[in-house]
Amino acid sequence: MNSKEFWKSLTSARIGIGRSGGSIPTSELLKFRLDHARARDAVLVEPDFETISIGIEKIFQPLGSEIVRVESLAKSREEYLLRPDLGRRISEPSRSRLESKKGKYDLVLIGIDGLSAKAVDSNLVPFLQVLVPILSAQKYKIAPVVLGKLGRVAIGDEIGEILGAKAVVLLIGERPGLTSADSLGMYLTFDPKLGKTDESRNCISNIRPDGLDFQKASLKTAYLLSESLKRGISGVDLKDEMTPDFLENSINLSNITNST
Repeated sequence: MNSKEFWKSLTSARIGIGRSGGSIPTSELLKFRLDHARARDAVLVEPDFETISIGIEKIFQPLGSEIVRVESLAKSREEYLLRPDLGRRISEPSRSRLESKKGKYDLVLIGIDGLSAKAVDSNLVPFLQVLVPILSAQKYKIAPVVLGKLGRVAIGDEIGEILGAKAVVLLIGERPGLTSADSLGMYLTFDPKLGKTDESRNCISNIRPDGLDFQKASLKTAYLLSESLKRGISGVDLKDEMTPDFLENSINLSNITNST
């Protein structure tokens, strides 16, 4: 393996693509156009919510949890893209559905389409398959799972406040890049309520098989959530000081992975 092949093997970024005269090779140009088309599709199309709902139901059925479907104030994908503010608030019918499930919960798990349908279609259910057993082992009281359409990150604050959850773990399709149209993001917020801003959240980005894999992302999420609930903080006040023995002191990882 020469040096160019070695560096290319370490990243999906466009490096060492070569040239043909004064331009890039035709094969690289075609790859670029394909990735650009995939990124556009990820933003403009909607996830397969019915298939996702079936997958989530299978995960949460043993826990006795149900799914609540919600929508933002945005009426269409076009309006969602042009009016980010509408994606931060839930519709009145959605509010009514959530209020009927109000209680006292440690956390609520929320799945939102965001800016990448591909991320939600491909990675939301597989990530939850790894994450939920870890959180369940911590004996948290988990609210009904919320699956949302045309939402932004801040929509989780209103959802968590209505349900009465101490913390929100929101999973959302991230803005696609030209080599990562399927990136899922996790946002953790303690004491969710309207008016919270980005410094109040912790984020784990690039959750996908070719990025931060599901197991590592789940362990990091479990750690941040544990510290957040224990200390009553999140965002810039909550630093990532996770130690290698975190899981050994809290849950038996081998038992969890063997049961999933």
